[in-house]
Amino acid sequence: MRDIRVAAAQFEGRDNDKAYNLSRIRELTRRAVDQGAEIVSFHEGCIPAYTWLQPLTRDELAAVAELVPDGPSTQKLIEIAREFHVVVMAGLVEIDASENIRNTYVTVAPEGYLTKYSKLHTFINPHLSPGNSYNVIDLLGCKVGFSICYDNNLPENVRINALMGAEIVFMPHVTGCLPSSMPGRGVVDRKLWDNRDRDPAALRQEFRGLKGREWLMRWLPTRAYENGIYAVFSNNIGWDYDTVKPGLAMILDPYGEVVAESHVLGDDVVVGLLTTGKIEQSSGYRYLRARRPELYDKLVEPPPPGQESVTLPGWMMAHKKA
Repeated sequence: MRDIRVAAAQFEGRDNDKAYNLSRIRELTRRAVDQGAEIVSFHEGCIPAYTWLQPLTRDELAAVAELVPDGPSTQKLIEIAREFHVVVMAGLVEIDASENIRNTYVTVAPEGYLTKYSKLHTFINPHLSPGNSYNVIDLLGCKVGFSICYDNNLPENVRINALMGAEIVFMPHVTGCLPSSMPGRGVVDRKLWDNRDRDPAALRQEFRGLKGREWLMRWLPTRAYENGIYAVFSNNIGWDYDTVKPGLAMILDPYGEVVAESHVLGDDVVVGLLTTGKIEQSSGYRYLRARRPELYDKLVEPPPPGQESVTLPGWMMAHKKA
């Protein structure tokens, strides 16, 4: 790895308005490059927006989906990367040659398309097919991996990225301030968002409390710390289909410490300097070398009958109970 400046962004998208969302990606990329960023990362599904996909039929979802890399959104990202001489990462809905529809994260550079990663644990729409592989690449002198939103809730996924050599894991999300049965968590009243300019303190208290930041800090620092990696967290902010999201774009170092974080109640980008020395000095770096894989057979055993793998986030369970 080499020292590198990386950006994590947040913005309020518009449902099914790719042109607008790509315009925000362009503007925030410009801001990030002005601060010296060499890689700019955006949130999950940010090009079409995400949560509104939930009720779509297969045909409706397919109409939103695009080929990668030949689709118009990936090509537009390449234009942005060329304009600002920077690597850009962003989320979209992909349809492949076999008509599988996936939640995909695309990476492009000034020279063109580089790679993609598809979410392993999909749930927002039953017609989305899950990805089935990890992806760690060499990028600008660094080893880079990807893990989308819920994928990060299973520690095995980030650990495998680290075992594949990832030094930086990009973690695009759409999360926070969701229905929950956990004490202190739940949704944020839209009126607080709409009134944020007049009363920012009330909204900031919600975003930085158990509904938002305090919940994220239960596990984001852990993933960085236990694996000795940099974690780059991007998220949306503002009204998102039926809930308010908190943004809180941040970058964490291999000690689990925050090196850059947004406190803005709106569209923003933060840039952090990722340095080489911290990884080999971190506890996680040593933990990876202390592993005893001969003891871990249980981790890869298939689940017993009646306990088949299913991805069901807590906020969906809360919705069902309501």
